[in-house]
Amino acid sequence: MRKLLMFLVSAGALITSIQAQKISGIVKDQQGKGLEKTTVSLLRAKDSVAVKFGATDKLGIYTIIAVEPGKYLVSVTTVGHLPAYSPLFEVSAGADFSVPELTMKKAEKILEGVSVSSKKPMVEVKADKTILNVEGTINATGNDALELLRKSPGVLVDKDENLSLAGKNGVQVYVDGKPTPLSGADLAAYLKTLQSSQIEAIEIITNPSAKYDAAGNAGIINIKLKKNKAFGTNGSVNAGYNIGIYPKYNGGFSLNHRNKKINVFGNYNYNKSNNDNVFKLYREQLDTIFDQKSSMLFKNNSHGFKGGVDYFATNKSTFGILVNGNIADNELASDSRTPIIYKPTGVTNRVLVANNRSAMERNNVNVNLNYRYADTAGRELNLDADYGFFNIRSNQLQPNYYYDPSGNTLLSQAMYRFVSPTDIDIYTLKGDYEQNFKKGRLGIGFKTSFINTENNFGRFNVQQLKPEVKTLDVPRSNQFNYSENINAVYVNYNKQLKGVMLQFGIRVENTNSTGDSYGLNPDGSVNKSSKQTFERKYTDVFPSAAVSFNKNPMNQWGISYSRRIDRPAYQDLNPFEFKLDEYTFMKGNTRLRPQYTNIISLTNTYKYKLTTKLSYSHVVDIFTQLVDTAEKSKSFMTKQNLATQDVLNLNISYPFMYKSYTAFVNFSGNYSHYKADFGGGNRVVDLDVISFNIFMQHSLKIGKKGWTAEASGWYNSPSIWAGTFESKALWSADAGVQKTIFKGQGNIKVSVTDIFFTQKWKGESNFAGQKLIASGYQESRQLRTSLTWRFGSNTVKGARQRKLASEEEARRTQSSGGIGQ
Repeated sequence: MRKLLMFLVSAGALITSIQAQKISGIVKDQQGKGLEKTTVSLLRAKDSVAVKFGATDKLGIYTIIAVEPGKYLVSVTTVGHLPAYSPLFEVSAGADFSVPELTMKKAEKILEGVSVSSKKPMVEVKADKTILNVEGTINATGNDALELLRKSPGVLVDKDENLSLAGKNGVQVYVDGKPTPLSGADLAAYLKTLQSSQIEAIEIITNPSAKYDAAGNAGIINIKLKKNKAFGTNGSVNAGYNIGIYPKYNGGFSLNHRNKKINVFGNYNYNKSNNDNVFKLYREQLDTIFDQKSSMLFKNNSHGFKGGVDYFATNKSTFGILVNGNIADNELASDSRTPIIYKPTGVTNRVLVANNRSAMERNNVNVNLNYRYADTAGRELNLDADYGFFNIRSNQLQPNYYYDPSGNTLLSQAMYRFVSPTDIDIYTLKGDYEQNFKKGRLGIGFKTSFINTENNFGRFNVQQLKPEVKTLDVPRSNQFNYSENINAVYVNYNKQLKGVMLQFGIRVENTNSTGDSYGLNPDGSVNKSSKQTFERKYTDVFPSAAVSFNKNPMNQWGISYSRRIDRPAYQDLNPFEFKLDEYTFMKGNTRLRPQYTNIISLTNTYKYKLTTKLSYSHVVDIFTQLVDTAEKSKSFMTKQNLATQDVLNLNISYPFMYKSYTAFVNFSGNYSHYKADFGGGNRVVDLDVISFNIFMQHSLKIGKKGWTAEASGWYNSPSIWAGTFESKALWSADAGVQKTIFKGQGNIKVSVTDIFFTQKWKGESNFAGQKLIASGYQESRQLRTSLTWRFGSNTVKGARQRKLASEEEARRTQSSGGIGQ
């Protein structure tokens, strides 16, 4: 019944009429010529809050549609001109309105100061991406980045916390424009250290152009961290408290000082939380049943920081330095009990009790040096040099006790300690240049990156716990070093014709990688004589193109094409066999190839609101984690290239606004066909999968005293995880309220997540003679509170300062590691 109610609510929002009145007008300069690309803001007359935005075309004409009845005024701004405002006017029901002509004067001096109050919509759908604006969303309070992605339109997080987008795996995650080198469990653990209080927005880019790195078959998810852009000296302080089963705390502050020549900024966030998880795994293999039940407690203690300086040397040149990072100290306690049953009789043979304890450190620091040049002729140059490192330390104690069926008599025991440090160093240099060319825009660029990883895995046999006595298990310990160099160049060109926008580009990437696997000596040092090496060198071409038909702005069409790649993660290439527990092993595959995707999309945008996108993807050599059998009763995990996948995706999104109520609904449906043959018989995979995802968010301003209510929810239909795992449906709903305090300089947010406690996953797999039924849930239902106070200047200065702010924001997007580069 609850699922039906959620579906009816979302359907109702989609069906709501989009027929509403519009306003239109023209903006000219002092010579009477229409001003192109001028920002148009529709402001409410009573409080000057911006409710809608638009832009002028080549003739200076603008149109803003779906305007609700009421009193408004229009403001227009553009670089090099003073702002202009229309007289107050009233829009009546069923009647369009023509705004009187506006004339903009050239800016000759700096204004004393203009304050603009505006709020971004919860979700923005643009031609090339969907943006989830986290900063102003009530129900994002107290979430980490992984939880935010779980609730994002079209994004799926599976039982192993792997990401997929639009029905495809191979998502490339960026943070502030920098691609993370992590994947799988390491990526999930890192995302859990990023708190919502640090995050400004999440950008979901499903069809990137040639300017973007080619990595990411499903597309790119860019997590943008906060940065203050206001002039003067200002800052904010925030604190939060969450409670589910265990209490959780978070807090932070930001400081910023900016004038005409320099911008100094920084922020810090702290998070301390205990999180409960339950995991169940039922496994049938030959004549044995393993019925595992585990309870896990994850303790997170993390610090996030960001700081930098921008120096505006001239009107054309900007230099900058940026440092950000995350320091995390985590602990995981996992208590499991596994009855081992003889299947023919159903009689328990013995019981395995494994109470694992893990201590983990995950530290990341990134440094960026950047330069931007832009002149009035349209020439723009961006140069960036980046260095970043990840230091990951894991120390796990894994005691295994076998008891008789009663659980009282100890039959045997096997205790292990796993020590596995990982160091990753990343070096990047890139340049991008754009200029006007043949009445269009030409862009060229290069990027070279080096990633070096050193991974040590030491397995120790523990003879005694107190005091601990252990010896290194030499045959089952390993050192794996992996290096990857990618060199890329691209050219991109776009041009506006009459009613048609053309964009095409090509990117060439050369990849050179080397992996060295070593055994260890009894003292833990590397045994150089045991070296196993593999090398790969390949060059790929990645074309992209897009055509937009925009002659009728109220009904625009577009078609696009791109080719993408996903390279194997270094962990998946290591040929060493890791023992995860008494019955589970994992081994990398040196023959794992990159997976490639060709994507073609058709998009329609109706009245700037209803966006429909149909895309087809053909994926070859898909990465799939397979659970196979080893030594009869043991489980063996590895990744292989699961032949091909064809994916048809339909995405429909619709924003709605009526007076103080706003809503956004997104539907994403996928049809996938998997086909692979691993040896015939029960090792053939041939699946047709239909799945869909619904995301919705509603916001209502209550009265005139600063109260806002918000409700959001998502639903994931049954699907397939990792090629062989059939998942059940999953859904969740959140609700919260916000109160503005301190004369608009602060707010209090209170929300409840997963109100009905439905975020419980379950799935089944039957492959290669092994049946699996897995299920679990986390501490998803929580009461979350937060308090934010802002202080200092929030003024946007005159034309010169607004130009600097605009240019610096463009530079930050370029320099933050190359999103789109």
